[in-house]
Amino acid sequence: MNILLDILSSTFIGGIIMLMLFNLNVFQSNTRFASDSELQLHQNSKTLAEILNHDLRKAGYLYESTAFAQADSERISFHADIDRDGTTDIISFFLGDSSEAYQTTNPRDRILYRVVNNDTISGPSLGLIKAKFSYFDKNYNQTTILSDINYVKAELWVESIEQVNNNYLFTYWEMTINPRNL
Repeated sequence: MNILLDILSSTFIGGIIMLMLFNLNVFQSNTRFASDSELQLHQNSKTLAEILNHDLRKAGYLYESTAFAQADSERISFHADIDRDGTTDIISFFLGDSSEAYQTTNPRDRILYRVVNNDTISGPSLGLIKAKFSYFDKNYNQTTILSDINYVKAELWVESIEQVNNNYLFTYWEMTINPRNL
């Protein structure tokens, strides 16, 4: 009888240890997924910021008149010789509708469109849910007058493209750009 009790006890203890190991493995997998998702979120934010920064710094390059053609909170258009071919281009940035980002599970993410001379370039959705542009003059006073714009402030709200623990991870990126050619 003692042998039977020892076998049952050791089986019970072994089962508990197996469950603990299984839970540890599940926890480790979830943590790895969350960490990878957070890293991807920050990389996507950085990519979006680099795209905007690269082009906005060139606003007014080799253009003699007012550099900005349109400047509102959700859309920006400006003149510049973006590809250095001697011809002035007009570059626009705006967000598409959330229904256009169908490759992700996030229902709020949108695609950032970059239009150069009516040639629309849209990349994948990188989790961008909102973008806001603000404009400032040389004294850093907010302005809506296109010829007075010296600084452009871009704010980006980015969420992960996949859910992590039934939530979307979130980050905010803000940058103020002073185009060299204004």
